[in-house]
Amino acid sequence: MNGQIEDINVSDLRKMLRSRPAGGHKGTFGHALLVAGSQGMAGAAILSAEACLRSGIGKLSIQTVEANRVILQISVPEAILKMDADFGHTYDAVGVGPGLGRDFALLHACLHEIEAPAVYDADALNMLAERREWQADVPANSILTPHPLEAERLTGSRELGCVSAYAQEQGVIVVLKGHPTHVCLPTGSVFRLAVGNNGMGTAGSGDVLTGIITGLLAQGHAPHEAALLGVWLHGTAGDYAARELTEHCMLARDIIRHLPDAFRALNTED
Repeated sequence: MNGQIEDINVSDLRKMLRSRPAGGHKGTFGHALLVAGSQGMAGAAILSAEACLRSGIGKLSIQTVEANRVILQISVPEAILKMDADFGHTYDAVGVGPGLGRDFALLHACLHEIEAPAVYDADALNMLAERREWQADVPANSILTPHPLEAERLTGSRELGCVSAYAQEQGVIVVLKGHPTHVCLPTGSVFRLAVGNNGMGTAGSGDVLTGIITGLLAQGHAPHEAALLGVWLHGTAGDYAARELTEHCMLARDIIRHLPDAFRALNTED
């Protein structure tokens, strides 16, 4: 960790957010792939997909198992479903891990066949922790989004300094989730984002974050911008949800429902 932790300024985030051309169409705003949802874990894929779509993306494909076909087509009709592990299509960004289970072969294919900027979360991180030699195959500037326990499995420690050192050594961006959340860059810079609340400590919240960041990546944001913007939008949407529902009563889907409020806040001058 180089120097002190920096608090991110909302005005700086506002400058990062890409404008949307008036004549834009679905091809303008990127095509992402989510590799998510093993049998019995369709919910993780649904939450991540809805969050990705709400982030402004043009097209979304979901790589999942056959058992999830019907529920995903009903729950997320805007998405394209893929049941085969053919990564020959060109995507603008890929999110790997929500509800993925222990499909090591699929993760290996993602690491070696996908060239687009990528987010690795949840089960993808746990598999990387088990196959430590695979961590060298994670492409530079990929975004990893562990909670503290996942960070400990992956790096050997949940301490911020150690996580930052890992980001530098591996050449990746690590989003250490919590309150506050810290974004560790390969340069050694660490940014603290104090948005969010304990109501977001609920199943599926991390899947929502993965979807948001993946969507921002697909729209052309640089990886560090997608990570910083994604964390802020996710946490701010969670704060709007808590004001409506209280922290006790929040669900992950409530964060998605309040994403429009977060985007409005980001687009509104103080």
